[in-house]
Amino acid sequence: MPTQQPPIKSRQVESIHRRQLLAAAGTLAIVPALLSACAAPSGAPPAGTAGAVAAAGTSTRRRLGPFQVFPIGMGVQWHRGRTPQEVNDLYASSTDRSAGMALIRHAVDLGVALFDTAEAYGPLFSEELVGEALQGRRNQVVLCTKFGFDIDPRSGERRGGLNSRPEHIREVVDNQLRRLRTDRIDLLYQHRVDPNVPIEDVAGTIKDLVAQGKVLHYGMSEPGLQSVRRAHAVHPVAVIQNEYSMLWRGPEAQVLPLCEELGIGFVCWSPLGMGFLAGTVSARTRFGEGDFRAAVPRFAPDALPANMALVRLVQAWARRKNATPAQLALAWLSARKPFIVPVPGTTNVAHLEENVAAASISFSPVELDELSAALAAIPVRGERLSPAVLAGTGVEAVPKR
Repeated sequence: MPTQQPPIKSRQVESIHRRQLLAAAGTLAIVPALLSACAAPSGAPPAGTAGAVAAAGTSTRRRLGPFQVFPIGMGVQWHRGRTPQEVNDLYASSTDRSAGMALIRHAVDLGVALFDTAEAYGPLFSEELVGEALQGRRNQVVLCTKFGFDIDPRSGERRGGLNSRPEHIREVVDNQLRRLRTDRIDLLYQHRVDPNVPIEDVAGTIKDLVAQGKVLHYGMSEPGLQSVRRAHAVHPVAVIQNEYSMLWRGPEAQVLPLCEELGIGFVCWSPLGMGFLAGTVSARTRFGEGDFRAAVPRFAPDALPANMALVRLVQAWARRKNATPAQLALAWLSARKPFIVPVPGTTNVAHLEENVAAASISFSPVELDELSAALAAIPVRGERLSPAVLAGTGVEAVPKR
């Protein structure tokens, strides 16, 4: 993998050409493997134009808990590559450090206000890169990061398991402030609930950090619902972040109603189904070593062919709405509830602009009902995460004694 990317403009043109080729391939029903070879959205006109982005930039901001933000955020889940300058994500995409920082700054220029990262991404690396990229832009954004894994907060060594002990949280936050080059974290999530630490102790520690001005608001990621209620009683939970997309609609049953009840915002991670909804995966796609999807059951060879029915539905609706599949998927999430903000990640400027332009797409009530009914009629085969990762979701903390 080369460590240097072409200039932004040339990468954008190249990506648009690839999307046009992919759309043509889908129309002519030629080699399905082309869908895997071309890692870009398909089935609709490209959206990386200045006009589309400008239109999205005028969209009204929405309330996310205590924040007012652009309807589309940006996830920064990047890791060091094989060379000092290479930057990789979890899905076989890469860029270099300078291009990654330029991408973050470009997102701010487009109006993106919500940036989501974590201590575990790298580890530490994503926070360092985000902090450097946002110098001079810090007051324009809502900066979100996470704690909760047992990671040495200085070296990044993964020690295994979870750690939400109060003394560890305080140490982690001090190091996060240094890496992020800021005096406060706007939204600090517990990345996963630690079953061995009472959630009251975690929320109480965050409450102390808020009083010190180091943290402004508190969130939880993939939490057990009773732990949310217990934490909220100590200090208000501002935002919950769970996986949510057309491919995984689990939060609709209990999590979104809880958010509505308590006035909690909701952030969707993996809003494009790890690229699946954007048309970057075919029934024949196989994922290599280092690609997170290789261990995800819904992307297994025996599940993918059945799950392609969902891709076909998204592509048909994207054509109907004159959008790309990725835009259709993001716009559908925004339409579900007024307090939802997806945070798609990308290392590609054309995809970033495509994502931002999704904010200009809307649905009539009739369209939304029709699309949601069609989605509900398509069963998805395979679990959403590997057994080991899935075991860390929906966990309840030990009772306070």
